[in-house]
Amino acid sequence: MNTNKKTAEMQDRKAILSTLWIFLVANYIYCDVLSHMDPAAIKELITGTIGSIQVTQGFLLTAAIMMEIPFAMIILSRVLKYRANRWANIIAGAIMAAIQVGTMGMGTPPTLHYLFYSAIEIACNLFIVWYAWKWRNPEG
Repeated sequence: MNTNKKTAEMQDRKAILSTLWIFLVANYIYCDVLSHMDPAAIKELITGTIGSIQVTQGFLLTAAIMMEIPFAMIILSRVLKYRANRWANIIAGAIMAAIQVGTMGMGTPPTLHYLFYSAIEIACNLFIVWYAWKWRNPEG
């Protein structure tokens, strides 16, 4: 395999991973938008709780940090070198899949739209993990 083909394959893999993270971020955001249209969710947010969870500055900071993972992976998937890129995608995808599974039982019972988006988000995260795991070093 020539160097140009190796470089092209590496760039293609990076672009696909970055695009998958963009897809995930769009799904995360729109799921949250729809959740804020649910009258029951709006009533809870006004009280400062979601189910048994108190919405505090610490809770919101934790949520922000958690969501920074896929935001960062959009860029990191494009700029990191092979080894760091592969492991960052495997680890971030596994973390985000675990978070999504874990949040399905938090607060209030999940709504139909939340279950729908969760299925897509979990599947996409697991695909990222698999796709990165199967990524072989183009240099050898």
